[in-house]
Amino acid sequence: MHLHILGICGTFMGGIAAIAKTLGYTVSGCDANVYPPMSTQLGALGIALTEGYGAEQLDTVAQSADIFVVGNAISRGNPLLEAILDRGLRYTSGPQWLAENVLFDQWVLAVAGTHGKTTVSALLAWILEHAGLNPGFLIADEYDTAFCDKRSKFVHYRPRTVVLNNLEYDHADIFSDLTAIETQFHHLVRTVPHRGRILVNHAEESLRRVMARGCWSQIERFGRAAAVDTGADWTIAVGGTIKLGGATQGRLWPFALLGQHNQLNALAAIGAAHHLGVPVAVSLAALARFRGIKRRLELVGTVNGIAVYDDFAHHPTAIANTLEGLRRAVGSARIFAVVEPRSNTMKLGTMKAKLPGSLSAADRVYCYTANLGWDAGAALASLGARAEAHNDLGALIESIASAARPGDHVLIMSNGSFGGIHRKLVARLDELREPM
Repeated sequence: MHLHILGICGTFMGGIAAIAKTLGYTVSGCDANVYPPMSTQLGALGIALTEGYGAEQLDTVAQSADIFVVGNAISRGNPLLEAILDRGLRYTSGPQWLAENVLFDQWVLAVAGTHGKTTVSALLAWILEHAGLNPGFLIADEYDTAFCDKRSKFVHYRPRTVVLNNLEYDHADIFSDLTAIETQFHHLVRTVPHRGRILVNHAEESLRRVMARGCWSQIERFGRAAAVDTGADWTIAVGGTIKLGGATQGRLWPFALLGQHNQLNALAAIGAAHHLGVPVAVSLAALARFRGIKRRLELVGTVNGIAVYDDFAHHPTAIANTLEGLRRAVGSARIFAVVEPRSNTMKLGTMKAKLPGSLSAADRVYCYTANLGWDAGAALASLGARAEAHNDLGALIESIASAARPGDHVLIMSNGSFGGIHRKLVARLDELREPM
């Protein structure tokens, strides 16, 4: 069977393409921007890629396609989509194709939340691999499914184990308010079987509201030992001691990921694996060998004693948590926080009032304002002279490089490539390195 995937270079749809190819399907696809690393990864799998969405693909590369898998970035008016509809050709969404062709007979573990989805998924996959369970994994989210299906993607997956990690307002481009997102999470809860299990962050009021709307499955709650009442089943102390039902299970140590939020992420992964029968001791042994995740406080280079990190944080809460983790690790050393408000929610200015507070742990703040529709300088005015806003990437890099000194830590946060700032900054710092 031949699949032609619209929006193939997106993280989710690229994953669908790789899974389909591995299963023996013929796969081709198109995207508005076909570029590395996704293009090279897909090309290495033998997947034919086409730049753009021209309708002529129906008579060329997609002529033999049996079904078209349409990514959620594709809207009505797209020329290829319109041609597919006009000709009455078979189409489906990525989540629906995945559910019907891959997940229908599998034990599905789903990780949902505003923050930590990738981290918990990575930790859980690592644990299951260590336990010999040979898991497959795919990173998805609560964004809408497709132009024809405005439910969140995760409603399709019919999981047996669910982690509800946290829930805040985000995705302002498609959700009107937090209540609208809570409704989608409630839809997910409704799909979990009676013998399934939902692990819920006990400290999240929004998730309490979700669960109050109805639940027919097993529930286990998790949280920080110092911040929860006895209603939490799983707890973790600042030092890493884990308890289940009040009984000590072991200690999360050593553990490479920084920050209390990552301790909670690990606890959620341990609890989910436990539902599959993985002993806590096995999970702890696996996590002791875990070395980190790309773009999660990833050290990309150290020049003249100046450390440069890359992190995916783009929501104020994630920014604050990331800074907290780094601060605990580096003590009183100076931290330069460099942010690109790139997500749709941040571009709309929905979270701009929360941005200064999220950056309070940084000694200096740099904000990249290109393509931003609101005044970042004004939004960060409460931080005083320690905050700068730049709409020119070169000027931003020069300002950081000229101010940084040995012992400083430069934390770059964005959910995009940020114009290659990481490599460019390291190169500039190297140019300015004092001769030996």
